[in-house]
Amino acid sequence: MSLPIDTPALERRDWIAGLENGLSIIEAFDPEHPRMTASQVGQRCGLTRTAARRYLLTLAHLGYAQTDGKLFWLSPRVLRLGQAYLDSARLPRAIQPFLQRVTAGTGETAFAAVLDQRDVVYIARSGTHRQLNIGYVLGSRMPAQVTAAGMAILSQLPPAALDAWLERRELRAYTAYTLTNTRQLREAAEQARRQGWFVSEQQLEMNFRGIAVPVFGHGDTLLGAMSVTMPMNNETTEAALARVLPVLQETARSMRHLL
Repeated sequence: MSLPIDTPALERRDWIAGLENGLSIIEAFDPEHPRMTASQVGQRCGLTRTAARRYLLTLAHLGYAQTDGKLFWLSPRVLRLGQAYLDSARLPRAIQPFLQRVTAGTGETAFAAVLDQRDVVYIARSGTHRQLNIGYVLGSRMPAQVTAAGMAILSQLPPAALDAWLERRELRAYTAYTLTNTRQLREAAEQARRQGWFVSEQQLEMNFRGIAVPVFGHGDTLLGAMSVTMPMNNETTEAALARVLPVLQETARSMRHLL
């Protein structure tokens, strides 16, 4: 079993600082910082105002940013970067038919997710999109510990790797039910490892439940997780598991030697 959760080492002679800075500037924009001055970008990226402005103007010239002369913001062209992964990676295409099988068997929306450092990223989806306050669309990133898919993946990490992951994370509370205690999260991950699945209820959004199983490929390589996310309504945890979990487990077993 293996899953890269950190970036590999790189020889100094192969490092291109300009590329790192350009990408860090793109990542500096978020819901709390949708438009920024060059000074603000520089502060967030550890650059001088002059350097940040040059990177921003270059990104604007290439079509990845826009500006009114003072403020800068990202342009839709940035979406090409994420779309390039979805178009070129094998896993999103290979797993799609299996997600469709889950949707057909449960009547719910099914997702595939992978771990990217602190977050899970949703790379494939099948089924009618239910409206969530926090939308699970392709490319969405969510803190791994508050999602069923994330916990299903984390549960398969070696204990030392899980401890290292938890030690480097800020465990923010999103609802009154969010687990923010590292001991509780370790216990939840251990339980998920023993049983081979995880159910998350109201960890990220009230009245929503997620059920997930890890996804393995050839040689027991951990690839990610497959999950179903749905409103809890009046359905009990036991009833939801009885309805959804067997479909997820059977689908995961059938795809194990095909990915």
